[in-house]
Amino acid sequence: MREANSLPFWDETPADVADATRTIKAAIRDDMARRNRPIEAVIADIETYLHAEIADIETTRASGKEVWPVIDFADIAAGRVSDEQRAYLRRRGCVVVRGNFDRSTAEAWDRDIVEYVEGNQFFENYRGPADDFFDSVKSKPEIYGLYWSRAQMEARQHPQMAATRSFLNRCWTFESEGNAWFDPDRDLLYPDRIRRRPPGTTSDGLGTHLDSGTIDLWMSEYYQLAFQQRFRGNFDAYDPWDAAYRVDAAAYPGSTMCSAFRTFQGWTALSDMARDQGVLQTVPIPKAFGYLLLRPLLDDVADDDLCGVRLSRTFPVNDRFHKVLNPALSLIPDVEPGDTVWWHCDMIHAVAPVENQQGWGNVMYIPAAPWCARNERYAAKVKTAFLSGSSPDDFPQEDYEVGWLDRFPVDQLNAVGRAGMGFNASESIAR
Repeated sequence: MREANSLPFWDETPADVADATRTIKAAIRDDMARRNRPIEAVIADIETYLHAEIADIETTRASGKEVWPVIDFADIAAGRVSDEQRAYLRRRGCVVVRGNFDRSTAEAWDRDIVEYVEGNQFFENYRGPADDFFDSVKSKPEIYGLYWSRAQMEARQHPQMAATRSFLNRCWTFESEGNAWFDPDRDLLYPDRIRRRPPGTTSDGLGTHLDSGTIDLWMSEYYQLAFQQRFRGNFDAYDPWDAAYRVDAAAYPGSTMCSAFRTFQGWTALSDMARDQGVLQTVPIPKAFGYLLLRPLLDDVADDDLCGVRLSRTFPVNDRFHKVLNPALSLIPDVEPGDTVWWHCDMIHAVAPVENQQGWGNVMYIPAAPWCARNERYAAKVKTAFLSGSSPDDFPQEDYEVGWLDRFPVDQLNAVGRAGMGFNASESIAR
């Protein structure tokens, strides 16, 4: 039985974030002190755990083995993923699923996207980066603000994608005493963007960060309940795979946010990508998130600061406060068209820099977002955007695809697609 929440919280963005930060940090410190768990001792215990995990990661690398778990889709489909593989996935919080789709299918999607973009004169009408997360993009974008192509929708609603998402969702604890927090076998068709990075690209990449929230992770009631073991100094008892309360938590409004609950973030490879060509890297320690939430409580951080976390920005992981985590940063293995790449929603990740990239670096961003009350609410907005061709609520309102006649037709939604957008069985759909 969980204890009641004892921390102050805000139902909406506090008017003065600095004052709210001071209040919540003082409340967490006081609560820990009452439990005889001073923050300095808690952080020392966490760092001991992190050093052990990092040493294991470095040993794995030195032995020539992959830090990232790799699982064949054929084994997921046949139900023969071993307990050992599942345990390693949960320990590392990330996985590459080999052959989630046939190479030929993924390459056909890649060609379809090119035809979609060029046929609708996207580059001629491109207005520049619409959010600061990708403000390093110059002329032609690497990240395309497009959501409703046939390729993206076919991949989102594909039975093989549904099978992988179901497998991943079941890595979580999603029910207790007959109460299910989410349905692991039904997913919101969460729409996200496309990345196409051409050969010869030189890019600084993206620094280490989180996408799971900002100040709401400390200040909203349901996140406090979800993370209460950490805020009470019980790091050993904290389970990053427990979905309780997460399905009720909501992000504060901001330009970089996710309204949905995602168990895993993910992307589908549309081209061959070698691990040294500016690809994804993570800190494959799911519980490291607990360190990020407690680190601002130490005395070397100003009372009104959360180690640089701010509204309307991604959650930064930086050398000043989080240097202990740097040695764990691990690149994905080489991937092929049709492979999918997944990482826990709380996972620290980055995109490595590249100079004169060899080959294309093309992906479709498709996460696992199991059906729950929070995702059902967002599905209604997704449905509206889909029917009009508009940009989804979580993203800049660029609306490039409104009026594009060759976007995915609504009459080709299959059962997975209809369920993932909240269409009921008898509802007629037409553009």
